Amino acid sequence: MGQWVKGKSHDTYGPTGPYLVTKDEIKDINNLKMMLDVNGERMQTGNTSTMIFNVDTIVSYISKFMSLQPGDIITTGTPPGVGMGRKPQVFLKAGDQMKLSIENLGEQNSKVVAV
Repeated sequence: MGQWVKGKSHDTYGPTGPYLVTKDEIKDINNLKMMLDVNGERMQTGNTSTMIFNVDTIVSYISKFMSLQPGDIITTGTPPGVGMGRKPQVFLKAGDQMKLSIENLGEQNSKVVAV
């Protein structure tokens, strides 16, 4: 499973926000632009339209195995451009500044800190 679980499952880790919206507030949840900048450099660009499974399919599938309640968050994949897949590889380090944005949802700014 490599980095898939590691990238979304650290203790005290689960970045969400800056706020959540309901499906009726977004025109097309299967067509949202996504961007990630690290230290001001664009590292990832994607769109929910390129996900292997669309949002409705993911929710339908997961709901066969567990109860979903309003406000539940389902973490999915990541846009193209992950550091591990780059040549040379790029990994986050203490002090790095990240800016994540998703069209119609807003922007999240984070700083990597050493633990």
